[in-house]
Amino acid sequence: VQLQASGGGLVQAGGSLRLSCAASGLTFSNYARGWFRQAPGKEREFVAAIRKGSDSTYYADSVKGRFTISGDGAKNTVYLQMNSLKPEDTAVYYCAASNVFGGPTVPSLYGYWGQGTQVTVSS
Repeated sequence: VQLQASGGGLVQAGGSLRLSCAASGLTFSNYARGWFRQAPGKEREFVAAIRKGSDSTYYADSVKGRFTISGDGAKNTVYLQMNSLKPEDTAVYYCAASNVFGGPTVPSLYGYWGQGTQVTVSS
């Protein structure tokens, strides 16, 4: 199983980025799919998730209304569209897959992880 995250970069505050996470070795839509982020010196935190077996989505309060998670079954890929970016969104972003029902927000419930992609938002 491999999750390959991409799409990070440097952007000015107010800008947008779209992260992608392509999965191989598993059918992504059969899992809850999540995005997490980790800033230097901080713990990994939940950003967004899609429920296993459905299109229901879940978001951290800090990104609600600005970020959108979506999946493409045909491409076995999950996306994170990030708009109105703020400097506090700066972090390494990780995609993950979980066999737990619902939209798990705890990193330990995810069994598969991508390698992370750096997002830096300048003020």
